[in-house]
Amino acid sequence: MNLTRRALSCALLVATGFSLATAQAQAQTIKVGIVGPFSGPFAHYGALFKAGAEGYVATQGGKLAGRDIEFIYRDTGGPNPGQTKTLVQELIVKDKVDYLGGFVFTPNAMAVAPLIQQSKTPAVIFNAATSAITDKSEYFIRTSYTLWQVTVPMAQWAAKQNMKKVVTAVTDYGPGIDAETAFKSEFTKLGGTVVESIRMPIATTDFGPFVQRIKASGAQAVYTFLPGGPPNLGFVKAYNENGLAKAGVQFLGTAETDEFDLQKLGDAAIGLTTAFHYSGAHDSPANKQFVEALKKQDPNAVANYASVGAWDGMYVIHKMIEATGGQKDGLKAITAARALKWESPRGPVRIDAKTRHIVQNVYLRKVEKVGGQLVNKEVQNFGAHIDHGLDK
Repeated sequence: MNLTRRALSCALLVATGFSLATAQAQAQTIKVGIVGPFSGPFAHYGALFKAGAEGYVATQGGKLAGRDIEFIYRDTGGPNPGQTKTLVQELIVKDKVDYLGGFVFTPNAMAVAPLIQQSKTPAVIFNAATSAITDKSEYFIRTSYTLWQVTVPMAQWAAKQNMKKVVTAVTDYGPGIDAETAFKSEFTKLGGTVVESIRMPIATTDFGPFVQRIKASGAQAVYTFLPGGPPNLGFVKAYNENGLAKAGVQFLGTAETDEFDLQKLGDAAIGLTTAFHYSGAHDSPANKQFVEALKKQDPNAVANYASVGAWDGMYVIHKMIEATGGQKDGLKAITAARALKWESPRGPVRIDAKTRHIVQNVYLRKVEKVGGQLVNKEVQNFGAHIDHGLDK
């Protein structure tokens, strides 16, 4: 009898211990490291990443797949691959994050590829837009865009408008070179000529000499790419102040009329043309929910490509947590992410299983004034586009 009771007691203790372990595992907090600029001239990216990511979690009742989420933010300041690598190493080794997100600048994202590959830590790119990034590690997933993705349809549109001569003017680093290459290859294939290719230093603040070269080139349009923030604002202002529109040089861009800076451009921005994957004015129930949730999270946040990249990035992380049952299994998480399809605030999207890059609609947008506010009005849907830079 005593032996039987002892056996039952042992079995009960084992079962109780197992139940406690299971409950603890279920209650495990998921750590997400968000890497981006939270200080300096590009600090608005960090603020928008934070609002988008936390806003998404708030709409899910504060948990993802039943797990508490702990965000750990790290400030890169700007393009700083060395510092970014150090910060990410600390997040992985010291903080033991389950997932990474963010990354504004291509050099920063490239720098951490060996770290996430070795540690099998899924990293969701909210912004960095050079095609080759996702080739550097199988643990990268991108919910932003690439310059090839949005530039190819813009070049096609320009050719259909009977434009024959265009200047490209881009910031001289990874995404800018992608933008220049994508536009030139597609536009010349369709019979157009790129009369000059201008590369501008990433640190420049004086765009006057560059726009004067554009004005004197005899081109019908300028296709441009600059990183969001002060460079965008400076170039667009220089374009307007130097009378390029009056001289018949049409503006063709991507994120240069970003909602974060749009009102600062004033009425001179009306009519500027861009091809992009998102507009804060996109008309859909999903975008309405996103805009409302963003404002609730942070009244100063704007719905733009950075905040929507973070929002959708957290959707992907949510689904990876579901797929792994909240356990640390990078390969299983990435495998699940490769098959995702959903309705984003930007429209229907999916993750390309091969490239791990988002497939999404690209829209032709023109700046208009609606209700006293400047908006990027979507005037044409070019349909779903892959990352043409990886489709080689």
